[in-house]
Amino acid sequence: MLIRKLFKFENAHIVRNCTTRRCSENIHGHSYKIEVLLESNYLDNGQMVYDFGLTKQYIKEMIDSFDHTITLWSKDDEGYRSDMKKHSKRWIELPVSPSAEQFSRVIYLIVERILACTVMVNGERDVRLHSIIVHETETGYAQSFREDAHSELMGTIVLEEIVFSKQIQNEWSDQALWRKLLQHKFIQNPKKI
Repeated sequence: MLIRKLFKFENAHIVRNCTTRRCSENIHGHSYKIEVLLESNYLDNGQMVYDFGLTKQYIKEMIDSFDHTITLWSKDDEGYRSDMKKHSKRWIELPVSPSAEQFSRVIYLIVERILACTVMVNGERDVRLHSIIVHETETGYAQSFREDAHSELMGTIVLEEIVFSKQIQNEWSDQALWRKLLQHKFIQNPKKI
């Protein structure tokens, strides 16, 4: 069975080297919609694949990190990156260009890691991430599956190379969340929310 949860955020970026000059040479923003699709052949004690309420904890929190944020590519001009960090308290630096395609791969890897580190407490079994869909506009989206997220052909994404600004980290319910996820430490799903 497949279930879907929708999240939203506002984000600014430049997508260097793309064909459209407006996108490759200018900071611009989008109202993103992110679809997280989970699957399992089993139902939990509440007869659900995965309680939607649980997605409001760590999955929403990590996706919300991108809200009202400028996303930077670590290989972009150092002066540009430095200026953006100086003038914005909310920024994320990625090891890949912040296109919709790469956003879908990055978010896939983050959600995949959250699920791998989550201790299930209500009989959830074999809950897997099916795909991530990133709607950059009303008419355009990118969808990433496991093979895309882990593809070396599309550029290797190393989670340890993703950097969240201090302000973003300070807003997490657990300021050590990213460090715990990178170290594969277990995070607990609450029994009751």
